[in-house]
Amino acid sequence: MQHLSESLETERLIIQRLKYEDAEEVFYAYASKLEATRFVSWPVHQSVADTNKYIKQAVSDWREGVSYNYSLRTKEDAKLIGSIGVVNNQGNIQLGYVVSPSVWNKGYATEAATGLLKQLIAWNGVYRIWTFVDIENVASQRVLLKVGMVEEVRLPNWFRFVNQDNQPKTCILYRYPKIGVR
Repeated sequence: MQHLSESLETERLIIQRLKYEDAEEVFYAYASKLEATRFVSWPVHQSVADTNKYIKQAVSDWREGVSYNYSLRTKEDAKLIGSIGVVNNQGNIQLGYVVSPSVWNKGYATEAATGLLKQLIAWNGVYRIWTFVDIENVASQRVLLKVGMVEEVRLPNWFRFVNQDNQPKTCILYRYPKIGVR
């Protein structure tokens, strides 16, 4: 399987491979904010050192082809507003994203996910694209439906979100139906 493109653009966003130089902006835009990280699988960052550790892993994972993480920047002012990425398990692709609370409800997550999905469906070897969300994460449910994903199953007490006291939460599994084995 080939690597994903290192950058892409949408109408309002520049989506680029995450790099070391992004660490401070990532930390302040969303990684240090509990409201932004409430529904993610990783702990809120306590310092820029935590963010540097994450980016170091992201760079390594990209080289290995196991995950691809991108920064989201607005074209208007090049401000880092979030990130989007995928975990690649030999063509079984899990999508994830996080956006700064300062730009919530402006359609950026939908725009970024739509752009990345276009790239993913053209990628050789991809046979499944999916993600899951906490049942309380209504905003992400709306995003996933807007980009064409469909609810596959509800999973009671399925995942422990580290930023929600590790309590088992009911989740919804979504899949992208417009993909087949190639």
